Amino acid sequence: MDLPSLQAFVKVVQTGSFTRAAEALNTQKAHLSRVVSQLEQELGVRLLERTTRALSLTEIGREFFERAVGILASVEDAQRTVQK
Repeated sequence: MDLPSLQAFVKVVQTGSFTRAAEALNTQKAHLSRVVSQLEQELGVRLLERTTRALSLTEIGREFFERAVGILASVEDAQRTVQK
């Protein structure tokens, strides 16, 4: 697991779609789908329930999302600290 994978997962959840997340991150939808699938495989859990029209967080996905947001906020805070 790496920061770009966490960022991709968080953006997918925040935007509610792989398409909108791909647009926001200036990448391809298929790439984001692979990144999230690899993350799920690494963790050994399903984070998102996907259908052709919608996606939703699983219970463990919701917990992981909350922690991932906190981790990314801490990283941004640390970067701001050293850039002063």
